[in-house]
Amino acid sequence: MTAAMRTRKLTTERAADVLAEMGVLVDDRRCSFEDWLQGKLAGLAPGIAREVESWLRTLHKGGPRSRARDINTVRHYGGCLRPALLEWSGRYDHLREVTRDDVLAALDTAQGSSRQHLLIALRSLFGLLKKNGVVFRNPTAHIRVGQRLSRLIQPLGDDQIERTVTVATRPADRLIIALAAIQAARAGAIRAMQLDDVDIGDRRLTIAGRTRPLDDLTRQALLTWLNYRRARWPNTANPHLLINQRTASETGPVSGHWIHLGFRGQAATIERMRVDRQLEEALTHGPDPLHLAVVFGLDPKTAIRYADSARQLLETVIECDTPG
Repeated sequence: MTAAMRTRKLTTERAADVLAEMGVLVDDRRCSFEDWLQGKLAGLAPGIAREVESWLRTLHKGGPRSRARDINTVRHYGGCLRPALLEWSGRYDHLREVTRDDVLAALDTAQGSSRQHLLIALRSLFGLLKKNGVVFRNPTAHIRVGQRLSRLIQPLGDDQIERTVTVATRPADRLIIALAAIQAARAGAIRAMQLDDVDIGDRRLTIAGRTRPLDDLTRQALLTWLNYRRARWPNTANPHLLINQRTASETGPVSGHWIHLGFRGQAATIERMRVDRQLEEALTHGPDPLHLAVVFGLDPKTAIRYADSARQLLETVIECDTPG
């Protein structure tokens, strides 16, 4: 059956969707989460493994007064905690034996954002255990995460952008570049865009609920993509602007993996081009947070960060141009 699907360029997921719609699907595949979970629990003391398993399953599926988390968040939490859990398993039978000093010692092995992520994951674990009465005291209580120090946002170089444009060979890539580098659209917003969000006649574009003017470069990229889309999948019912071989026979958006695929390994990724566009606006029109918030719909804190970076870059240029 797999060979027959391959000759018709059908995926297992698509075949499963059709069979489920017909009511004849019997899915006996082992969930990938179970294999991942088994690997993360391997080598832990039985009591600790039991407590960690309960926590990770609650994160994955949700529970009483606990919402389910994104699978990537669950995997990240489980991965960053494993070294500490293995170390504690060599000395303790249960997590109720872990002390504040143990937590601080584990945090001392990490720095910067890694330390923050580790503490956040530990707070999540011990917070659930405390709520369920598994531990008497939360050893992470009153340990501060600390603020992330904002780094100065640096503009992309022309050579970095040119390399991305050169390697972006898929039909949709030029449009993705235009939406990120000119319209400052996030990857998620680009994936969610629908055909109704594009108004070629009135030169308007709606991204993440905000309507923006349609510039000439983005307009040309849109026309090129829409012509290709119409010729390649003339009978698709998918309302999304971007589609591919898989989603052309569905109604959902393209995957996050697919939209980033053409930019892997490049300095000018979708996110970096989006950031660069907003920084360029601040450098061109002045480091005014209010202007940035209005143009891009940024929250005040983010707008201030872009404005501060632009101000520092402008001051650096002035200092370099001033005779010594």
